[in-house]
Amino acid sequence: MFYVVIRAILRFIMRIAFSMQVEGKDNVPKEGGVILAANHSSLLDPVVVGCATDRRIRFMAKRELFNNPLLGALASGLGAFPVQRGKDDRNAFHIALRVLRDGEVLGMFPEGTRSPDGRLQKAYSGAAILAEKTDAYLVPVGIIGTGKVMRKGTIIPRRERICVRFGKPINPAEVCSMVSQEKCSQRPTEAITNLMMEQIRVLVTDH
Repeated sequence: MFYVVIRAILRFIMRIAFSMQVEGKDNVPKEGGVILAANHSSLLDPVVVGCATDRRIRFMAKRELFNNPLLGALASGLGAFPVQRGKDDRNAFHIALRVLRDGEVLGMFPEGTRSPDGRLQKAYSGAAILAEKTDAYLVPVGIIGTGKVMRKGTIIPRRERICVRFGKPINPAEVCSMVSQEKCSQRPTEAITNLMMEQIRVLVTDH
């Protein structure tokens, strides 16, 4: 109930303040484990993705966020869990596996950190590995406008339009039929990651 109430309030704010639009909402499977993998350029990104779908999202959030008692309590109440960036955080990985195997939605930012200029950065392979291990659908998400609303290093948001685009879900078991067979057989995780990021690139640039 806490999640539903907070989401309703934030949806109202996003719609009024930033004319937030959502495209491809039906691409998010209605049930079962799903990974939402989005580009990342602003602190607002988890908020807008959470507002854009009716399913509850469990986000991986940087561990530093939980050092703040207020923000940590809010994040936990909304279903987020901490991850140590740049390290092999086995505890966070096992929590993510459990989320997906329980049929929930996992929110991830494959780039690992916010882009300073909005351009896509090199992605980590975590989302692809989790999709492979759980057979969860991987839905690419393109977030447009949040980098202008609140750039990295800024505190006060600007009035800009925000759009969230959900791409077609990727079935990890079918990726080899969509890309070079040789590349997929040698490095399936890399093939999934590359396909995911290419689809995110299309979502954020085709507008």
